[in-house]
Amino acid sequence: MTRRTITINCDMGESFGPWTMGNDIKVMPAIDMANIACGFHASDPMIMSYTVGLAMQHNVKIGAHPSYPDMQGFGRRHMAMNVEEITQMVIYQVGALNAMCESQNTQLEYVKPHGALYNDMMSDMNVFEAIADAVSCFNVPLMVLAQPDNQMVLDIADHYELPLLFEAYIDRAYSPNGQLVSRSEAASIITDEDDILNQAYLLAHFGILKAIDNSDLALEADTICVHGDSQHAVDIIHKLRRVLNDTKR
Repeated sequence: MTRRTITINCDMGESFGPWTMGNDIKVMPAIDMANIACGFHASDPMIMSYTVGLAMQHNVKIGAHPSYPDMQGFGRRHMAMNVEEITQMVIYQVGALNAMCESQNTQLEYVKPHGALYNDMMSDMNVFEAIADAVSCFNVPLMVLAQPDNQMVLDIADHYELPLLFEAYIDRAYSPNGQLVSRSEAASIITDEDDILNQAYLLAHFGILKAIDNSDLALEADTICVHGDSQHAVDIIHKLRRVLNDTKR
């Protein structure tokens, strides 16, 4: 058994004006990487700037979290956009957060698309290439879903000389083919804490996750995504940290 070093990433900065989303102040000190919303599904310039500063305060890596322009649907709805539109849309959002980082003498370290844009990126290689083209402008890695077969993703990334970060979800159900089960299905979200922690242990120590049919999915992940907007998010993240560092369970 070989234990992998796996970081914890979390979606952050998703408030807007006076409306608060999530629990960033308590969650930020517990994570390694902050996926900061760029204004298209959530956030605004003040929230973006504040969240960059909060990440700096706790030595958390800063990532851009661009999405479709869908604030009302929180970026979870597919939008019909051509390749050039997607490329420029991502450059626009990442560029905004990159400027926020530069204004505070820090740096952007990666990009992770949000919601429907992320799903489309992993299922449509034209969308993936459009995003790869955009992210390559910033000389930072692109975070993608770890899957059993990523060859097409790897080939496109190589073409753009784009480094990749592979992530897994421990509170989302997987299909046997390695895709996330759609949120429209009742069993798509794993809510039992023991099941979540067990998924994390299997991934860190054996490089596998259990699919929805209980089959084993072999995955190599650099980071685990957790959701910071639940009532018990901070407690779960601290328990997850202990599980990732455990030698037995």
